[in-house]
Amino acid sequence: MDTLLLLDPVAFSIGSLTVHWYGLILGAAALVGLLLVIQEGKRYAIPQEVFMDMVLLGVPSAIIGARIYYVAFKWDDYKDNFWDVFKIWNGGIAIYGALIGAIICAVIFFRRKGYNFWRMADICAPGLIVGQMIGRWGNFVNQEAYGGPVEESFLRNNLHLPDFIVNQMNVNGVFHHPAFLYESLWSLVGLGILLVLRRQKFLRAGELFMSYFIWYSIGRFFIEALRTDSLGFQAPAWVASVVNGMWSPMTAMGFEQGYLDPAYGNVRISQLLAIAIIIVAVLFIVVRRVTGRADVRYSDPIVSTKVPSEPSDDMPQTGAPGTGAGKDSKEDKTTSTLAREEQRQAEDKKE
Repeated sequence: MDTLLLLDPVAFSIGSLTVHWYGLILGAAALVGLLLVIQEGKRYAIPQEVFMDMVLLGVPSAIIGARIYYVAFKWDDYKDNFWDVFKIWNGGIAIYGALIGAIICAVIFFRRKGYNFWRMADICAPGLIVGQMIGRWGNFVNQEAYGGPVEESFLRNNLHLPDFIVNQMNVNGVFHHPAFLYESLWSLVGLGILLVLRRQKFLRAGELFMSYFIWYSIGRFFIEALRTDSLGFQAPAWVASVVNGMWSPMTAMGFEQGYLDPAYGNVRISQLLAIAIIIVAVLFIVVRRVTGRADVRYSDPIVSTKVPSEPSDDMPQTGAPGTGAGKDSKEDKTTSTLAREEQRQAEDKKE
């Protein structure tokens, strides 16, 4: 029986140019994420061009990173057909690779622009997760990134999914877990959490970005095991036992792990990476708090070191070197700094 693909993956064609729904959905995901980031950037008077340029550079970097990550773990499939490495339209990209590529690009880009990476990463975090939330529907159209076999009744009666989702999960006559939907909904809840967190006074620089990684990785750990297309890793037996033990609550809820080709390993790479990311993110927050390095709050102003600030008309001008005006200005700055520090300490005590 042929694959039941009710949705045509091709949106439209212009001559020999074929436009796929997958590309349009990913484009929409990037646009919505960008708009969300620009809106938050306005609170800090950050020019929207900064984020637009970041997207123009970040998206290609993410695609390259995603492809390199995927090919690296499936090199045996490509070493004899090197040109297939560049055929990304045939599938084969990994979200963690995309994040690595985008982060490397962002670190370099924001540094050149004079912005602190952690401050800007915090602003971008909700945009990242909303992009993933929308982008997963591209997998839905292509009938990919689905989970293991499941009864149709489970989809209709237990999950109460609409017909268009249930029918699209029928691949070669077998119904599958809509893993794309699980991850999309998990991202939706995560978006709400991030939007609430970023308005809390206790939040420090870098912590919203780490919260994004923690939330996404928790969901990815449990959802990844449902899939049948995971990249595998041959780990010691005890590692596989620990990972399976951590996933066991899903078994208690009636879920079963998807098939993992033994030729690729006994543990899913994304699960191991999810665990590592959660540990690193939690340590990042705790260590910075304990050592006192988390002194900058999310709500503090964001200033670029490459853009000189211009004094406003109602602010006193700094006098020439050697004059009393310059001395007074320095004293005013010191007093202002001390006042901000006292206010911050008072807020810390309230927390």
